Amino acid sequence: MTFPTNFWWGAATSGPQSEGRFKKKHRNIFDYWYDQSPQDFHAQVGPDVASNFYNSYEEDILLMKEIGLNSVRTSIQWSRLIDDFETASVNQEGVDFYNRVIDCFIENGIRPVINLCHFDLPVELLEKYGGWESKYVIDLYAKYAEKCFELFSDRVKDWFTFNEPMVIVDGGYLYKFHYPKIVDGKKAIQVAYNLALASAKAIQKFNRMKLSEKGCRIGQILNLTPSYGASSSKEDQSAVEFSELWCNRLFLDSAIKGEFPEKLISVLRKDEVLWESTEEEAAIIKENTIQVLGVNFYHPHRVKQPEISPDSLTVDWMPNRYFDEYDMPGRRMNVDKGWEIYPKAIYDIAKVIKEEYGNIDWFVSESGMGVSREDRYLNADGMIEDNYRIQFITEHLQWLEKAIAEGANCFGYHLWTPIDCWSWMNAYRNRYGFISNDIHTQTKTIKKSGYWFKEVAATNGKSLTDYQK
Repeated sequence: MTFPTNFWWGAATSGPQSEGRFKKKHRNIFDYWYDQSPQDFHAQVGPDVASNFYNSYEEDILLMKEIGLNSVRTSIQWSRLIDDFETASVNQEGVDFYNRVIDCFIENGIRPVINLCHFDLPVELLEKYGGWESKYVIDLYAKYAEKCFELFSDRVKDWFTFNEPMVIVDGGYLYKFHYPKIVDGKKAIQVAYNLALASAKAIQKFNRMKLSEKGCRIGQILNLTPSYGASSSKEDQSAVEFSELWCNRLFLDSAIKGEFPEKLISVLRKDEVLWESTEEEAAIIKENTIQVLGVNFYHPHRVKQPEISPDSLTVDWMPNRYFDEYDMPGRRMNVDKGWEIYPKAIYDIAKVIKEEYGNIDWFVSESGMGVSREDRYLNADGMIEDNYRIQFITEHLQWLEKAIAEGANCFGYHLWTPIDCWSWMNAYRNRYGFISNDIHTQTKTIKKSGYWFKEVAATNGKSLTDYQK
């Protein structure tokens, strides 16, 4: 296996999933949701403590160093850093905390990669203005981004505006797995547009500050789920086309090309649900594109033609009026999470980025395997023998290496996550980390995969075990 020099061997987490709510003045939407309805969360475990990173970041970062990570992505919590959202004045305790974390990463030889929003909108902005439905909130977000750049860009060189904006759309406005749990297709479409505009406005701030001249770069992190049809029929391939437009190309095109897919716009206009926009906003999106892309990949998207023609529907607009999910016989599954395991898709993603998006620099910003009840795999020494995770990573890296050998500009692989973290409604039901976390004692223990990954990183991939059949 051959990977580029200085390849990122790392892992990803986020502020709201690791830090806990210690000393936060404001609540984000998940803090609020948990306070209102703790029964909605697995075992009623909320974000109050998470993995205690706020208090144990020094010890946690030492563990990350011990397993050989050279880069780690996390996020700044808007609700922790900012005191007054209108003026973007800061909470000094929040500033001090993030300064200490950034410095600790650097002191331990780990590159800090910082994301600005990981689903965690301050709930005040939802209650006052409607959250991401509001273009005023977009401007407040841009102010917050600018403040982060001012405070931390002397040391943080890798910035990302959003993690998985499509999840904000799907979870909050279509399928009710994130707050505010609205089902409204037209609102979802406006929110999607507003998120693309918010990203561009943050990049506009970045560009005006000329941070590229200081060695910084800025991007966006997108969850890409390649679409595969149930058959080669015209109807199934039409379902694939719309699935690609909605699930992947909406944010890929706006982030990299500075415009939205014309075919998608045509469908939304025909359905009378197209977002409200201005020429000035279009110019901002066009002129402020990303410099680097993060790709989160977990599973493919298998689709077939919908059973009912979309033209015959009279109910509110939903994207799946143009496709139905397809359960392919014989799929290889992670039964705990309910997701298909299909490593070749990472190669397919790489080919699309190379051939259709200018071969932009990118990295795998998340990949991973959530498994429940990992204590089933404890050995006599108290270590979790997660061979399934080692195999999962190996197979994805094999396809990634093939793509790199064929010219893909991929510079890194980050597992989700370094330490088992809190996962929204699922809380700690499934575990993803290289390092286990006993949430009752906050005792953290390196898993077999962590020691294995240390050797992989140390040899730049040359030590990878071949799990191919």
